[in-house]
Amino acid sequence: MLVDTHLLKSYGGITETFSSSDIIFEEGETPKYYFQIISGSVKLNHLDEDAKELIQSILHKGQSVCELLLFIDESYPVNAVAISECTIIKIPKPKFLLLLDEHHQSATDVRKFISERLYHKFIMMQNNASKHSHVRIKGILIYFKSFSDDQTPYSYEVPLTRQQLASITGLRIETVIRAVKKMESEKFLKIENRKIYF
Repeated sequence: MLVDTHLLKSYGGITETFSSSDIIFEEGETPKYYFQIISGSVKLNHLDEDAKELIQSILHKGQSVCELLLFIDESYPVNAVAISECTIIKIPKPKFLLLLDEHHQSATDVRKFISERLYHKFIMMQNNASKHSHVRIKGILIYFKSFSDDQTPYSYEVPLTRQQLASITGLRIETVIRAVKKMESEKFLKIENRKIYF
């Protein structure tokens, strides 16, 4: 967990359960809470003018959701949507900022997490600018695996469907399927029971 859940509860944190497809917050809303995932997965997405989904990120157990917006006065540029049933602990923004002021290690952990996410986002954006589908997909896989403790080959089960990979990279699903098969033949990744291992 990024911030100890007992510490969050001691500052007024409460837990909420969301079903798959439930909206946690919507684009344009003002950030009022710190959210941390206890179980399940959450996607950050944006719908363009044609209602096409662009997934910005997928977050899992122990990670926080758009925490960086608690330090500036801007509205959410994305929606947060539960992908699976998930439990989230939330704490009001003023109490979370007080927690960080009073607990140096938690403040350091949050800054490090934000910095790592921004670093990998830069890499991901550079890869997504490529005209080559395999470069885009490779960038996404490296980004998601970067949060795993085990970096050995094929140790990471990619928690994304082919459709989600398409939504993140801006590619067509057919292109993703072809590229993934080619990457498997090149031993860059492995597929077992339709799951991608990187």
